[in-house]
Amino acid sequence: MKYNKILIIFLLSVNISFAQTPIENQLGSWFTYVGNYRISEKVSISNCVQSWHYEIADNFNFLLTNVALNYHISSKLTTSLSYGFMDIDKGFEKSGTHSYENRLYEQIGYKHKLVKLPIDHRFRIEQRLLNKPSPSKNVMQSRLRYRLGTKLKLNKTFFIRLNNEVITTIKTKSNDGFTENRAYGALGINLLKSANVQVGYLNRKIKGLDLHRLQIGLFYKVDFRK
Repeated sequence: MKYNKILIIFLLSVNISFAQTPIENQLGSWFTYVGNYRISEKVSISNCVQSWHYEIADNFNFLLTNVALNYHISSKLTTSLSYGFMDIDKGFEKSGTHSYENRLYEQIGYKHKLVKLPIDHRFRIEQRLLNKPSPSKNVMQSRLRYRLGTKLKLNKTFFIRLNNEVITTIKTKSNDGFTENRAYGALGINLLKSANVQVGYLNRKIKGLDLHRLQIGLFYKVDFRK
């Protein structure tokens, strides 16, 4: 009976390994910089730069840059309007043809506490204009995004960041509809009062793929009111 269990476990592990695609077998990386610059009591500007790789710091996949204008209705509620530009390379084993994207999004962020646990919600609507090669054509996509997260303080220096985001691409005549899920957990280190680094793991499930990513992020805040 003992050996039967071992055999079953072995066969399952072999089946899982063969079922995985080459892209799923690789641990990739996401490098992130997010800056927030507070201009007044109600207004701030933020920007984000992300570089995605199919392998750790290698095999380029995606570059994102954006800037957002944020209006702080209260300490708990913020609205945002953003523009971004993206460079996308879907070639896994070698450089492929690139697609380029112009993106707008409208966003609402809301923070509160559940008992003593800090909770943050992010609701986002995106309009994506993609310039795809072979054959060259422009495609418009609309996406709905919802992220639920929390930040757990361990002490003055360390914290844990957890969030999960569901992203739905709306189906149209020109593109398929599908849902993506991104689960993220990281250890955060407060370098200064205005800056922290997060090192963590992101699991991305999209179109039947189960992708694993090491994520390293630098988050920086500047308050020009002071």
